[in-house]
Amino acid sequence: MDIVSSYLSNLMLIVGSLFLLIGAIGLIRMPDVFTRMHAASIMETAGASLIIIGLIINTGFTVVSLKLIVIMLAIFYISSVATHALARACIHDNLKPNATNKESDQ
Repeated sequence: MDIVSSYLSNLMLIVGSLFLLIGAIGLIRMPDVFTRMHAASIMETAGASLIIIGLIINTGFTVVSLKLIVIMLAIFYISSVATHALARACIHDNLKPNATNKESDQ
């Protein structure tokens, strides 16, 4: 059972790291601030959650895992609130989303 939990923990850590890496590359390639915010919030929530789940499996179910769960819940809450506040600030500054769609232009 220890080998299975070790493999599962390592898998979660690798997949979470890949989520963060691919999301960071996607942030560079996105055209406007709204799509970048969307990518950043998804990347942060999914990547960090998978890494924290991997750490919980790795440490076992102890007090440390409870602290990691609290951190994960804080990330869920803070990420959504920060993304919403940033989007409202962009709208307040009259930033418009890039609405060019190549299929609709034809």
